[in-house]
Amino acid sequence: MPALIEAFLDPASSTYSYVIYEADGGQCAIVDPVLDYDPAAGRTATTQADKIVAFVGEHRLQVQWLLETHAHADHLSAAPYLRRELGGRIAIGQSISQVQGVFKGLFNLEAEFAVDGSQFDHLFAPDESFMIGRLNATALHVPGHTPADMAYLIDGDIILVGDTLFLPDVGTARCDFPGGNANQLFASIQKLLAFPASVRLYVCHDYPPQGRESHCHTTVGEQRKSNIHVHDGIDEAAFVAMRIERDAGLGMPTLLLPAIQVNVRAGHLPPAEDNGVTYLKIPLNRF
Repeated sequence: MPALIEAFLDPASSTYSYVIYEADGGQCAIVDPVLDYDPAAGRTATTQADKIVAFVGEHRLQVQWLLETHAHADHLSAAPYLRRELGGRIAIGQSISQVQGVFKGLFNLEAEFAVDGSQFDHLFAPDESFMIGRLNATALHVPGHTPADMAYLIDGDIILVGDTLFLPDVGTARCDFPGGNANQLFASIQKLLAFPASVRLYVCHDYPPQGRESHCHTTVGEQRKSNIHVHDGIDEAAFVAMRIERDAGLGMPTLLLPAIQVNVRAGHLPPAEDNGVTYLKIPLNRF
């Protein structure tokens, strides 16, 4: 039986989260869940995550995995909340340690903060195979946007690509965050586009041009034909030059500063200080 996939769009961050499963009553994986965050008030909420909780309950699913494609800069992860509510193991690529090392220094995190990925329940090695119930899955290392980006191949015909690719009329991910690399991103995209043309690619974000509704998936064939940044015929040098020039003009994501501090902790908030309050830091004049 082919994999079933349900998409959940968070309009505030243009983020797609997913539930992947084989059938009602079986096991599932949740991918890139969003914790609501109001930056003006410094308050979190679980409105988006509770939609996933309701879906899982309605379909009588057992959560096996909570998969992160990378340490997101545009939303806070709801993985710990969903693990408390539904169970499952929080997983990401093993290169998250590189990202943690960079941001521990930038945010001057507490000395006890480990940079070995131990905040997560499982760290995937490149091309590691795993199961979602009876669905075969592979964790593909696709660095470039960040050093730790992963894509998840499900049953040979679905890939959750994270931020590596967007819809063809939007293009590709930026590479100017710490550890990002446009040459690596080009190689990672070529790895994804080497799959058969019919393979469906599910994106983490869509930023549709005016007049088009938001969509969450495309195909390898559509990307190779018409992705505005990396269609067939675009070589590495041209792509890297485009990406560097484009990134230089992009503003920082609204939630980058709070999101990174939380997401390198597998979605956990920083430890409370001696007054019982949890704080997030804003480094001045660093970005």
